[in-house]
Amino acid sequence: MHRFGMSLENSDSNLNDLHDAGLYTMTDQIDFAEVDSFADNPEPRCPCLLLLDVSRSMDGAAINALNDGLVQFKDELAADPLALQRVEIGIVTFGPVEIHTPFIEAGAFMPPVLVARGDTPLGEAITTGLKMLEDRKAIIRENGVAIFRPWCFILTDGGPTDAWKHAAALVRDGEESKKFAFFAVGVDGANMEVLSQISVRAPLKLQGLKFRELFQWLSASMKAVSQSSPGTEVQLAPPTGWASV
Repeated sequence: MHRFGMSLENSDSNLNDLHDAGLYTMTDQIDFAEVDSFADNPEPRCPCLLLLDVSRSMDGAAINALNDGLVQFKDELAADPLALQRVEIGIVTFGPVEIHTPFIEAGAFMPPVLVARGDTPLGEAITTGLKMLEDRKAIIRENGVAIFRPWCFILTDGGPTDAWKHAAALVRDGEESKKFAFFAVGVDGANMEVLSQISVRAPLKLQGLKFRELFQWLSASMKAVSQSSPGTEVQLAPPTGWASV
């Protein structure tokens, strides 16, 4: 079993400090719908950021399997009432880079139907996704809600077609400061050497098109995290049956 400490971030763990710093002060820039959402659901949040390669090389069986996997992800989370309240899902696709799904509670998440197109601007996708994650965390903090350490999950079947070393530095810095946990998965054809330079953890190689099995593992991991208490370590099942290092 892999042991992974899913706890409040160093910067997020002391809610009293945040209150003293004035981060809970409501301003006219906070959307009222967002405020109502947190009032209705004050549960701790675990953001899960999906960075998904939808470049031209994913066309056909691969993009279809990815779409099926996202449906599986939704269905698995839907079976756990607590995960529906605590897990938030955000999706950034690249080929070109788009914020496809701003962060939303798992209970309201609707799996998209992705279409393959474009190149593989992986570096831009990571920087865009991490900025989106920081913005979401700021909103959560402003509403006085606790945050589990977020997960960032990137899937790609190629190599970057843009500059990626700045993104790699952001990933390393974020991991060191425990702002998030970053996982990389390479589909057949992925540049695993580059992924190993981006991800602190060894990137995993997807076996064939086992996207459904991958998302079953990811949903099980999210459910395990959501059922824990902030600050405790969670045991996760190894990614057997769908991946190899």
